[in-house]
Amino acid sequence: MQEDVRIVKRIRSEHWVVEQIQRAKQAGVRAMVLLSSLAWASALGAEGGNLGWPAYGGSAGGGHYTAAAQITKGNVEGLEVAWVHRSGDFREGVISGVDGFDASGQTASAFVNTPIVVRDTLYYCTPFNRVFALDPATGAERWRFDPGVNVDDEHLTNCRAVSSWVDPEAEAGALCAHRIILPTLDGRMFALDGATGKRCPGFGENGAIDLTAGLTEHGAREYGITSAPAILGDALITGAYVLDSFRPDVPSGVVRAYDLRTGAFRWGWNPVPPGAAPIDEAGNFVPGTTNVWSTISVDAERNLVIAPTGNSSPDYYGGDRGGNLDYYSSSVVALDGDTGEVVWHYQTVHHDIWDFDVPSQPTLVDVTIDGVTSPAVVQTTKMGLTFVLHRETGVPLHPVVERPVPQTGAVPGEYLSPTQPFPVKPEPLHQLGISPDDAWGFTFWDEGECRRKLEELTTGPIYTPLSEKGTVLYPSNIGGQNWGAPAVDPERGLMVTNTKHVGMVLRLAPRAECDRSSKVGMPQRGAPYCVYMEPLLSSWGAPCTKPPWGTLAAVELSSGNIKWQVPLGNLKHLAPWPISLLVKGTLEFGGPMVTASGLTFIAATTDRQIRAFDTDTGAELWRDELPTTGNSVPMSYVSGGKQFVVVAAGGHFTSPSPPGDYLVAYSLP
Repeated sequence: MQEDVRIVKRIRSEHWVVEQIQRAKQAGVRAMVLLSSLAWASALGAEGGNLGWPAYGGSAGGGHYTAAAQITKGNVEGLEVAWVHRSGDFREGVISGVDGFDASGQTASAFVNTPIVVRDTLYYCTPFNRVFALDPATGAERWRFDPGVNVDDEHLTNCRAVSSWVDPEAEAGALCAHRIILPTLDGRMFALDGATGKRCPGFGENGAIDLTAGLTEHGAREYGITSAPAILGDALITGAYVLDSFRPDVPSGVVRAYDLRTGAFRWGWNPVPPGAAPIDEAGNFVPGTTNVWSTISVDAERNLVIAPTGNSSPDYYGGDRGGNLDYYSSSVVALDGDTGEVVWHYQTVHHDIWDFDVPSQPTLVDVTIDGVTSPAVVQTTKMGLTFVLHRETGVPLHPVVERPVPQTGAVPGEYLSPTQPFPVKPEPLHQLGISPDDAWGFTFWDEGECRRKLEELTTGPIYTPLSEKGTVLYPSNIGGQNWGAPAVDPERGLMVTNTKHVGMVLRLAPRAECDRSSKVGMPQRGAPYCVYMEPLLSSWGAPCTKPPWGTLAAVELSSGNIKWQVPLGNLKHLAPWPISLLVKGTLEFGGPMVTASGLTFIAATTDRQIRAFDTDTGAELWRDELPTTGNSVPMSYVSGGKQFVVVAAGGHFTSPSPPGDYLVAYSLP
């Protein structure tokens, strides 16, 4: 604890503040961004030996890293439950990972939240978009807010995080001097007073702005906000979730900036190709553009907004994407924070027809390669490939090569990119393709069944086009990596990330067949094909590929080498003993968090465990069973001189475990 306090005092010291001011002035940072940056430092809540977690990713540039170091490799085995908070917000529903994706149905709730801790108060949002403010030391409730979302209208129910902003110009203690920003599933954005939960009266209309304004006509399920907005100076910047594979002219994927005090619109970036009009004749943002559904990062020093984009609708057929419509799809895009103009962009998949969108928050960290230190963006992908880009230019810091990819077997009307970008380093964290020789089973019988399945389907290397008889994606459209990855330890220069190793079968069906069916998972209305999707499983319900089906790995960012990779989880709750213990590495959905003391915490697995690993070696040091799966990203903070680790355990719509509403905090006795 003494080391924690020393770190905190250094952060809060006058010397540190002066140093940051001098650095900002030298970099030419605008006054408002500078003030906001200092307010951000204050928002860590470091007074009295406390250390907060002010944003979803731990910082404005992600990383899921904490400087708190009270919990160590030597004492982590002593962790015990300190408190549990329950909201009551969860629902049963279709489990998409088992029963297939069905946009017309109602999925089980997904409690994927990562709380934030600001000014010694913990804030979190539920799958139904209610916000709770808690005492971070005891879990006692301080206030709650209900935005009144009709969740029966929503296909997916989740909320990854809320955001926080401290107004550097407001008087201390004034109403809404500290604001909690809540995004909602029905496309609204609320500003709440951090101390009381009351709506901020000068923000929009009665404390809320309507982000459906300026969009083309759409249904309730087609547009919502599931990730916390980014905060840059006195602006909030947000993208939105747009319903996958529904129709080509879904609402625009526009990224927009708003004034944090008034809610006034500042700018919008609609990802149309260069030279195309972003606004239609009716004054709405042009529909069908790629969206930014995951978490946006900001670099205040460089005044950059760095956004990970999805792939263009309708996801799995691109023959109708005329006019280079997917120019910005499946890309990392840096925007000017004042105007929304594109500074640079880097496309990770060309003409993406596999839903290999960029799923995770771009992680901002300095990376040293061959003795040269550069500001970098580390971007994980669904392909298990990691791109390390220069933050100011988007140029890869490790070599990336364009390699030929399969060009035969596409459905009529589709076209393909002749090449795709492959990073030479870092090393891939997933096998890049599949063949019948990859069939696996517990016995020769189910292995033979899986081989026959693979022989009857279309298989091949990564980027094999989708077919009418069904194509196996391995890595699949759920990953590789997804929204929970990665965590980065800046002192060790290590990226820690979890990877899924389960194939998915996607079959394109002609329009006539789609129209005859009463239940099509992904209708792709307006396109010549709909899509049927299911996991590649044997009749025993096990994946047809060899385990591990989930792994955790550490990658050296300087060399790009994998330092270690270990199985993550087992089959507890899914298979009888002893089979449950024989298979290592199971289905997972969530992400890791790392600490300065060299620990990696992750839940994510179907065995309902939360685990602590040695960041340096990958050795498992501790585990505990949660009430249900913890399909979220843990976080950590210090309150009252004690370090806590908190994880949301409430299941996910791909999880076979029951949904729930448990926010669980751990600490040392």
